[in-house]
Amino acid sequence: MRVIAIEEHWTTTGIDQALRAQPAGARDESVALNDRGDIPARLLDIGEQRVAAMDAAGVDVQIISLAPPGTHGLPAREAVALSRDANDRASEAVDRYPARLRAMTTLPMSDPAAAVAELQRTANARAHVGVMSYGRSGARPLDDPVYDDLLATAARLRRPVFIHPQIPPNAVRAASYGGFDPTTDLALATFGWGWHIEAGLATLRLILRGTFDRHPDLQIVLGHWGELLLFALDRVDSLSYVATHLERRVGEYFQSNIHIATSGMLTPRLLRHALDYTSVDRILLSGDYPFHRLDAAAIAGFLQTLPDRDDEQKVAHANAESLYGLSRLG
Repeated sequence: MRVIAIEEHWTTTGIDQALRAQPAGARDESVALNDRGDIPARLLDIGEQRVAAMDAAGVDVQIISLAPPGTHGLPAREAVALSRDANDRASEAVDRYPARLRAMTTLPMSDPAAAVAELQRTANARAHVGVMSYGRSGARPLDDPVYDDLLATAARLRRPVFIHPQIPPNAVRAASYGGFDPTTDLALATFGWGWHIEAGLATLRLILRGTFDRHPDLQIVLGHWGELLLFALDRVDSLSYVATHLERRVGEYFQSNIHIATSGMLTPRLLRHALDYTSVDRILLSGDYPFHRLDAAAIAGFLQTLPDRDDEQKVAHANAESLYGLSRLG
């Protein structure tokens, strides 16, 4: 079975150093999560070591994307230069391994006009098939009107936007996630809970802002089985009673504009739950490499829990091929 994994992370030395050099209060402390074990070396590699890891895991294609927080937490001038450099490096990697790699474009969201320009610059590059984004850049949410041109451009170019989790704002961290030891504070605000609330909230804000009514071709991808939204979708849909400006009910946008990725969580019960709320055509396999490490047996076992062979192929590769335009590789 051909396997495409769509959320596989990497970074550059320049971006890593720039993020760590930010002053206290502006620094994204989640970068510390990149320091465990052999993760630093794996993040910096988009060459032979990565392809060997893919071979060992039975993954045919990775769509690579910058590890959080990308360049979102950087001042505009730095973000522009480092985003461009990262996108060029990703293109070079795809040129070296055209049958194995594609990339999500990194955008300098602290400069909205430059972000549009960078998306347009990479539009004709074979390497770039989507966008990796976050729910905020500084204090500015993705649904801010200043980003509407960017989202319109992504829709026009048919570049799906992956909304990745990010650490909550400092005030939210202090109010909702503080009071423990530093390690527990960080874990609770990131992978333990806060990350997922942030990504889910960003998506709800896009819906409520009418983004998908203005840009019906815009496609969003959420990791971790929908960042908790599928589990609360019945409740979330009650927003429809106040969001009377929308063309559809809130829950209906999950059938037309939102895709769900596994993020390394190959858990059959999560798959069964997702299928209660969305179509198998909207479920994508992602490994969240190198933070998770897929293996061939786990992938095969997970796919075999699907009802039939056609559905296995959809989740393993066909949905990604359709969404990201991957019918021609190599």
